[in-house]
Parts: sequence; C-alpha cells; structure tokens
Amino acid sequence: MGGADKTGEERKQKVETVSSDPNDYTIIKEGEAEILMHAKNEVFYNKTQVNNRDISIAVLRTFISRRKEEHEAFLSKRKKTASKISEEPASGPEAPIEPILQDGKPNGKVEESEEISQDEPCSISEEPVQTLEGKGRAELKPPKVLEALSASGLRALRYAREVEGIGQVVALDNDKASVEACRRNIKFNGSVAGSKVDSHLADARVFMLTHPKEFDMVDLDPYGSPSVFLDSAVQSVVDGGMLMCTATDMAVLCGGNGEVCYSKYGSYPLRAKYCHEMALRILLACIESHANRYKRYIVPVLSVQMDFYVRVFVRIYTSASAMKNTPLKLSYIYQCTGCDSFHLQPIGRTVSKNNSVRYLPGFGPVVPQECSDCGKKYNMGGPIWSAPIHDQEWVTSMLVDVKLMKDRYPAYDRISAVLTTISEELPDVPLFLSLHNLCATLKCTSPSAVIFRSAVINAGYRISGTHVNPLGLKSNAPMDVIWDIMRCWVRNHPVKAQPLDQSGTVILGKEPVLQANFARAVASLSKAQAKKVARFLPNPERHWGPKLRAGRQITSKHVSLLGPEAVNSIINHEEGDQPQAKRKKTEDPTCIS
Repeated sequence: MGGADKTGEERKQKVETVSSDPNDYTIIKEGEAEILMHAKNEVFYNKTQVNNRDISIAVLRTFISRRKEEHEAFLSKRKKTASKISEEPASGPEAPIEPILQDGKPNGKVEESEEISQDEPCSISEEPVQTLEGKGRAELKPPKVLEALSASGLRALRYAREVEGIGQVVALDNDKASVEACRRNIKFNGSVAGSKVDSHLADARVFMLTHPKEFDMVDLDPYGSPSVFLDSAVQSVVDGGMLMCTATDMAVLCGGNGEVCYSKYGSYPLRAKYCHEMALRILLACIESHANRYKRYIVPVLSVQMDFYVRVFVRIYTSASAMKNTPLKLSYIYQCTGCDSFHLQPIGRTVSKNNSVRYLPGFGPVVPQECSDCGKKYNMGGPIWSAPIHDQEWVTSMLVDVKLMKDRYPAYDRISAVLTTISEELPDVPLFLSLHNLCATLKCTSPSAVIFRSAVINAGYRISGTHVNPLGLKSNAPMDVIWDIMRCWVRNHPVKAQPLDQSGTVILGKEPVLQANFARAVASLSKAQAKKVARFLPNPERHWGPKLRAGRQITSKHVSLLGPEAVNSIINHEEGDQPQAKRKKTEDPTCIS
C-alpha cells in the first residue's frame, strides 16, 4: 500500500515539473505513453481511437521490416548489375535501356531523371513497375514520420516509444493550446520522447507542401474529412513511403449527403448494405486521384472500417507509365432500387497488340435500363476503387507480429479479430451482399450462412465473409446465380403470396436455371470460424464512439457521448472553479435535472 502511495506521489511530482496547476490534469496512459489531459477539454483526446493507434503501430512495424528487406534486395540487385557491367567489354556499344515491363509487356517509356525520387534509398514495389532510386546511397536511414494533426501528441509519442527502429517523429498542429499540450506531454514522457518527437505550430497543408518527398510515413487523422489535406500529403511522402489516412465523416461517405461527398471526394455514394466498404473505396479513389496529378499512384496495404470511421494504409510510388493503369482500378456502380442486385462498370480497359498496350475506355453499359432480375430502375454511384484494398501478405505478416507481441497492444483483442477477418476476405471481389437483405426482398425465411455459402461453393464459385459487416458475404458469383440459389431455397421453404408488383414476386416468378445444391461444403466455414476464433467483438463499454470536439463546453446533453460520470465530474469541477455570481450568468438550463 505504501508503495502505491509512493508511486502516486512520484506521479504528482512529475506532473508538477511540467505544469503549474497539476490538479487540473488527469494522467492518461495508453501503451507505453502517458499524457496529461486537461479537465476543460482544451485539447482533443479520443479514447475510442485506441484501436486506430494500435493498428497503425502494427502497420508501422511491418512497414519498417519490409522496408529493410526491400533495401537489401535493391542493394543485391544493384551489385549483380554492377558485376555484369564490369564483365562486359569496355569497347562494346552501349547497351540500350530496356523498357519497364508490366505482366511481361512494355508499359510506356522509362521515366526521365526528373521523375526519379532522390529521397528514399530503397523503394522496390511489389507491383510489376519498379521505381529507380538515387545512385550511391547504400545506407538505410531510420524512417521519418509526420503526424500532421497531433492534438495532444499521444499518437506521436506512442510511435516514438513503441515502434523499434523509428527515427524522427514530427508532430504538427495549427492550434496553440494543442502544441503547448503536445510539448508538455513530450517533456512528461522523458528523454526518449524528447529526442525523437518534435512539435511545431503550423498549418499541415503548408508544411507538407514545403517538405516534398521528405517523410517515409505521413499520418492523417483529422476530426472529420481528410479531403483538404490529401493534395499536400501525397506530395510529402517519399517513393515507396506510407500514407495513413482516417475519415470520420461516415454520414457523408455512406450516402447521407451524396452531393457533399461528391464535392469532397469526387465520388457519389449509394445507400446500401455495403456502404461502409464503399466508403473505404471512395477514400482510396480520392487519394489515387490526388496522387495522379503528380505522376504518382497508390498501392493499398490495409483498409479498415471499424467503430465510427474508415482507415486506409497505402504506399505511394512515382511512375508516369504505371499511372496509366488507374482507370483499370476504378468503377461505377449500378444499384437496383428494387432488389439487392448491383453491378460494376469499369472505367477503362487495355488491349494488347504486337507487344504494345493500348488504354481504351471501358465497354458499357453493363446493365439495361431496367433490372433484369426485378424490373426496377438503377441508381448509379461512384467512381470507387474496385481493385484489391488489402495486401494479404502484409495482413498475414501483421497478424503474426501482433500475436507475438500481444502484451504491447492495449486493444489486442479487437485488432487481432479485425485482422483475422480481413485475412479471410476474398481480395478480388469489391463490395458484398447481405443475406438478410436478399431474404427481405423475397419475404422468405433466411438460410443459415453455412447453408448459403455451401450452395455457392457447390455451384463452383468462391465466397467469404467481410470485416465490415458480420452478415455480409463476398462472392464472385453473378447475381443471376445468387437469385437462382434463393429461388431453390424458397421452393423448399414456401412464402406467402405477395403483390405482383413487388420485386420479390417478380424474382420468384422466374424458373431457376441453376439447380442449387445445399449439401454442406467443406469450405463453408472459414478457418477462424472452425477454430471458434472471435472475429466480431462488442464495444468494450457503453457510450463507445467519437468524443466531443476540443474546446466545446460540456453539458448534460453530452451524456450520450461521454457518459454520465465524466460529464458530472467535469461540470462539478468547473462549478468549483467559478465565482458564484458568474455561475448564475452562464448556467445552462439544460443542465438542470
């Protein structure tokens, strides 16, 4: 007991060394970092983002190890090239420069020197197109990180203290109170944090524009939309570097305000069960669009929808020729207004002829004026990113590392569950179906997920779950096959007669072409399901969600966000500080119970 009191006294003394009013602060510990949180909510701190920070640390650890491997591969390749050149006769004609190949075919001209990065010693992409690097730089420097919107600095401090091999971490904020809080927290976390983390008062957009291709990792985690930061962010990342980006404006991205989404992200969202995955794909398409303006392109490593936001991790490369592939990665969506059918319309296509590749507009339309399943009209949305949104090798590697270091992740249970589910997703299938929505359209009882998945597998197609929705199913089976399976199910489980103009009635009025086989398939359960590994966890506590924006006055109407105990303690604390007369003037009628 005496030891605990001593520790509490030491903490108090530690707070006193960095602040003149230690009683106004609460010490918050997350991972190996500690911050001082002011009772008046002057600087934004979000407890629920612990999942976000943990998964970001897992990605950074994997990125640093991959970066080292790529650098060693680059040096080995350069050494072999140098030895080949030295063996050739000096008087021989100069060897022609071979074009960069994609899938074994020429893919445009070799980039000129002005398009070649001189900032990153190694960035050998896993994509077929590889970026050449500056000569004579054999040493791999520790990665430099920019946290563009740092607030309290907790994320930057965790990166500095928990990620091995990390170099300098630059923490920016445009708010004086936030910068003061960040510097106070850097001092509070000791010499390691002090030597690695620098805090600056600056507009993140201006700072990133004036530091082009300087940071190995750039982290954008704004309160709301990241759209205004993307143009400068894609320019400040070195070739082969990482951009980590969060968007919390889910109402906009999921179709609540389609016109606002189009103005911010250049894409029109649709209201459907897959809207959260569509939000991820809209954000990726937007980042790609910004990157393309500077002859750059992105390679997604991990894309996550969890809690109340989406978070994407992409690597950025420079190549004018590889950039031409962007239209092949984007599609428009046609969503039927009557049933759950949706179809994708690729923006571009390629034609190969005589060892050359031509880029042409995509064929269309992919759908008639009226839905071939139920006869209703289509809504059109997009464009969205329709290429893979995860690198499954990265995800598997991250999952192994997270399990080895489970004690170092405060949100281990949640992030391991998310990564497990992502590792089982079909990587090449955009969006997903909802089995309950299909049954709601037909007004029928729902088959179990295992039975439905078995029928799809027995028909010769692939199917998996999705991390976005526990009831979502990804499949490469076309919609006519899906509806045939449901028709066969309804034949064995009849439904009541419905009005003739209902979508379900029209669908069930057609005879199935495919005779579904509902026998239990071996692959109908994923490995995680078979081992009974948790994949979707409940929220750890009540009122779990985005907290109040910094600087807002906290009143009883914020109970749903912060919880009653937090609100009462803050209100009581403020009342104790204020004179009686002033309290009467500023009293909020909503606070009277």
